[in-house]
Amino acid sequence: MKRITIIASVALLMMTACGKKEKAFDANGTFEATEVTISAKATGELKSFDVTEGQTIEGGTQVGRIDTYQLVLKKQQLETQRGQLAASKRQLSSNRSAASSQQLDLSKQLSSIQQQISNAQRERQRFSELVKDGAVPRKQLDDIDNQIKVLNRQLEATRDQIRSANAALAEQGKGIGAQMDGIDSQMAGIDAQQRQLDDQIANADIVAPYKGTVLEKYVEQGEFVSTGKPLFKMADVDNMFIRAYVTSAQLQNIKVGQTCKVFADYGDGQKKEYPGTITWISSRSEFTPKTILTDDERADLVYAVKIAIKNDGYVKIGMYGEVKF
Repeated sequence: MKRITIIASVALLMMTACGKKEKAFDANGTFEATEVTISAKATGELKSFDVTEGQTIEGGTQVGRIDTYQLVLKKQQLETQRGQLAASKRQLSSNRSAASSQQLDLSKQLSSIQQQISNAQRERQRFSELVKDGAVPRKQLDDIDNQIKVLNRQLEATRDQIRSANAALAEQGKGIGAQMDGIDSQMAGIDAQQRQLDDQIANADIVAPYKGTVLEKYVEQGEFVSTGKPLFKMADVDNMFIRAYVTSAQLQNIKVGQTCKVFADYGDGQKKEYPGTITWISSRSEFTPKTILTDDERADLVYAVKIAIKNDGYVKIGMYGEVKF
């Protein structure tokens, strides 16, 4: 009887020890990565598309191109229209220069007549003295007076021409200016359309936004795609994180930026350890997911946390993992 009592006591102690055994992890969850779905930014036939599931692509790499033939034709048409408008503007500028040149010729002619009048008046002064002395006949002085009158009439007529030319030039200048302003507005509109086309042509290039691995491919070369249609999905599997869940009691012992140990579970007790850093703690509780075990298995509400790790190529999306804080 004494022997049975001892055995029962030993068994009770073993059961108590097993019950108090420390758990191998504080939280668990599954590994995730930042996934991005790359969609078409243009509409047309997929002329090239060099993407394979599982392929690693460097950021900024062009992996395909959508047909831009119609866009290129429209851009060439706009370039032709712009060239025609530029030629019209040059012609208007030439017309304005010609009118200004005509006005300059009249001004030169006016200066010439004024100079002739000045010379004739000096000549009249000289002949007037000679007439007084009786050295020359009166008729020569009268001829000079008539010449001065003719020059004065020419001077006045030229001034009238200049005034008329100035008025016409001003009116013409307003018309030319209005036409040139209209041309400038049309050219500005064409420039805006060309920039828009350049952007649309650039959007026809399918480019990987960052370095990552192709997870899924949705289309093939030769298909017709429209703006917004998903083309492929990729993820940054070099920088992954585990989404784990903790109870409210555990929150007081963790914070963003804290380091911890992360274990990738390959099954059958095979695990691999990675250094991790807590990057996010949810501010809202949620019901415990069915696949998650918590430190307090009776807890109904838990908080999600993200712990970042540097992947060595062995951790896969959706793999089960554990965390030790």
